[in-house]
Amino acid sequence: MEHTQEELKAHLMKTDEEFRHLAEQHAEYHRQLEALEAKPRLTSEEEVEEHRLKKLKLRLKDQMNAILSRNRAQNVA
Repeated sequence: MEHTQEELKAHLMKTDEEFRHLAEQHAEYHRQLEALEAKPRLTSEEEVEEHRLKKLKLRLKDQMNAILSRNRAQNVA
């Protein structure tokens, strides 16, 4: 049985500690970015922090996608 992307994510959140940790950290970076983006103007330090958070968030997303791909491949096999 093939799982949808959201079903697979929900399953991994329940069963895969690494995936859950990555998702929680990704959400935390997202919250921090939203707080920065809500400001009318950023200082140069805040701009650097925004750039750093975006890179970290993207790296986490890539790691999560790798786990999703591995699990999709296992479900197909």
